[in-house]
Amino acid sequence: MEAILGLSAFYHDSAAALLIDGQLIAAAQEERFTRVKHDASFPAHAIRYVLEEGGLRYEDLTAVAFYEKPFIKFERLLETYHAFAPHGLTSFLAAMPVWINDKLFFKKLLRQHLSEIGKNELPIYFPEHHLSHAASAFYPSPFEEAAILTIDGVGEWATATIGHGRQHQMEIYRELHFPHSAGLLYSAFTLYLGFEVNGGEYKLMGLAAYGDPVAKQTQDFVQKIKNDLVDIRDDGSLLLNMRYFRFATGLQMTHDQRWEQLLHLRRRQPEAPIRQEHMNLAQAIQQVTEDIVMRLARTAKTLTGSPRLVLAGGVALNSVANGKLLASRLFDDLWIQPAAGDAGGALGAAYAVWHIAQNQPRQRILPDAMQGACLGPAFSDKQIAALARKYQAVFTVYEEDALVEAVAQHLSEGKVVGWFQGRMEFGPRALGSRSILGDPRDPAMQEKINVQIKFRESFRPFAPSVLEEEAQAYFDLGNASRYMLLVRPVRESRRRAVTDAGGSIQDRLRQVRSEIPAVTHVDYSARIQTVSGQTHPLFWKLIHAFKQKTGYGLLVNTSFNVRGEPIVCTPEDAYQCFMNTGMNLLAMGGYLFRK
Repeated sequence: MEAILGLSAFYHDSAAALLIDGQLIAAAQEERFTRVKHDASFPAHAIRYVLEEGGLRYEDLTAVAFYEKPFIKFERLLETYHAFAPHGLTSFLAAMPVWINDKLFFKKLLRQHLSEIGKNELPIYFPEHHLSHAASAFYPSPFEEAAILTIDGVGEWATATIGHGRQHQMEIYRELHFPHSAGLLYSAFTLYLGFEVNGGEYKLMGLAAYGDPVAKQTQDFVQKIKNDLVDIRDDGSLLLNMRYFRFATGLQMTHDQRWEQLLHLRRRQPEAPIRQEHMNLAQAIQQVTEDIVMRLARTAKTLTGSPRLVLAGGVALNSVANGKLLASRLFDDLWIQPAAGDAGGALGAAYAVWHIAQNQPRQRILPDAMQGACLGPAFSDKQIAALARKYQAVFTVYEEDALVEAVAQHLSEGKVVGWFQGRMEFGPRALGSRSILGDPRDPAMQEKINVQIKFRESFRPFAPSVLEEEAQAYFDLGNASRYMLLVRPVRESRRRAVTDAGGSIQDRLRQVRSEIPAVTHVDYSARIQTVSGQTHPLFWKLIHAFKQKTGYGLLVNTSFNVRGEPIVCTPEDAYQCFMNTGMNLLAMGGYLFRK
């Protein structure tokens, strides 16, 4: 037996993944256990979980794989400071003690942490950051051969790569190097528009839809970005104008004074009002990012000749760009790693050791090897019953079919239901295991869930989870979208005309744009999850029951958490979230909780 533990840690979204003889057994982010969003600490809880799920002790492992090469990252740090000297002295003085005391002796540091899990001195592999991303995209995919595109902020040096996968071999053809990065460009705009880097990029993407894509201001922003901030080449490679950026050597992303002079727009502070110029700027950088992604994809097509493409890296979570790429029909098929960010690097590192270092053949699994991303812990009805006794909770116990019928009925009556079933999802999306559900026909549902339950910005859209066999009836999709990573338009036949598209965000939100207004964004788009009875049988059954009652085979699906917290992991997490928000009911295992 060969058991490989994959790890990502010490930047953001630490995670652990376990392969046994090449089969993916379990994967989870550390944040779900510690309740610290984007937790970057050593993933001790996640490691203990994946070992338990695999029925292994640490001593049973045969290798550990860490998702990047720390020494090369240190080399990049030193060379960057040297290149930009004398700028960046403050940042240099802050960074060096950390590296010299800890990270420079990284293998020793890693072994110290691992010794708290078990005592066996295992071989440790360090595949490069973007190789880990590429492996996470290609090896679990359903394709025997595919072009590979990875795009993120930065790994060691690489910020984007183009490669080719065949059977169990991968070859990297092109790399774009730091500081020139599409991911860091998008993150700089995320910060400038008042959101957090490495967490607020989703908000920027959602806000972009409120911008007017053809307005003069938006197009002026696009031209200023392309003329002054970034030089985009035909092949998708780019050069950032570092006069406008401080991330290479500073403790900030942007040179705010120069940005203000260029854009005639001051940096928005967190929680400050969002004005139309902010929406238009978000739309502009979204357009520029889509342009970069399309050019890189065309280059990948030219270099590989493949009709298939797989994607990973943080920018691969830009589901709007993914939808445009799908619609271009540049590739016949597209597959995106559901944990495309750094958490997925843990998975990719383990795959890289198995297939590349150990030269093991690949077993093709359909629809893919990710098991619907349900790779985290599950909890029994016995454990849920213990929680119910602890809190003297009000509940009814149902058999599976009766539970589905009861929940579907409550949803059809406008109730909001927490849905906690089976194994927790790996990656940032709730896909029907740790979800908050609602009726997509209800025009007030989006604002209700955002304000009364999630406690987050009202402009953020919600995704539809639709029966896979009925997706085409509602959306212009064409392909399955099992991991909620494609944004596509709502079908014209389902839309309703809006007489006045202007006004505040709240005014626009309240306009009914379709038969399914709770999942129709202001630009008539939706971030779609197609639900298969094969990978999510219970969730499929629930949506089907809702269709039997309403005629609509889809639900509002958002992650089971509140703003600033990770998705719930345990029954305790779920019950506390339920009791402290405006959720009406909680379906957990066979238990339906009320307040």
